[in-house]
Amino acid sequence: MNPVLVAQFWTIAVLLALTPGADWAYIMGAGVRAKSAAPSILGMLTAYAVVIVAVALGVGTLVTQYPVVLTVLTLGGAAYLIWLGVTALVKRAEPVGPHGEPITGSAAAQFLRGAGVSGINPKGLLLLLALLPQFTSPTGMPAAAQMLVLGALHLADIAVIYTLVALLARRLLRTRPRALALVGRLSGAMMVLIGVSLLVERFLQH
Repeated sequence: MNPVLVAQFWTIAVLLALTPGADWAYIMGAGVRAKSAAPSILGMLTAYAVVIVAVALGVGTLVTQYPVVLTVLTLGGAAYLIWLGVTALVKRAEPVGPHGEPITGSAAAQFLRGAGVSGINPKGLLLLLALLPQFTSPTGMPAAAQMLVLGALHLADIAVIYTLVALLARRLLRTRPRALALVGRLSGAMMVLIGVSLLVERFLQH
């Protein structure tokens, strides 16, 4: 692999992971409300890993040949984000236990929610579709193998950055009930806005 291309990809991937979005909105809430944000982060990583493998195996060609696939992904992802956002906006603040864990919820549920947020995120899919092929070298390892390596690097970035986001949210917000409620509302509003923007963008393209 070309080390220059790898370094360029890593720089872009880190900057994108540091950009707040639907993932940040969800992981901040998970960091504060759950005993551990690990299940949510693991769910996000799993979903992105599936996307990376799909891109490496040629799903980009499928999306190019059948644009309806991307449309379905966009509509499904936007609807899911809006549902999560509205749920966060209307949900009554739950009591938090001694470890920060809410009365309801489980590690499996957090894993699935995290996977849903990242796996049905058309922006994330488009990003990987657009970036991974651009940073492969025509020589050396097969292109699919190079994309898997770059994807693994991206997963490592996400794991570190999202863990830090969750820990900072827990440290700064758990002892501030009003701030916690405000962040919950802001996170919900952010997810709704992102979902609506995806719908509007897709509508304008047709």
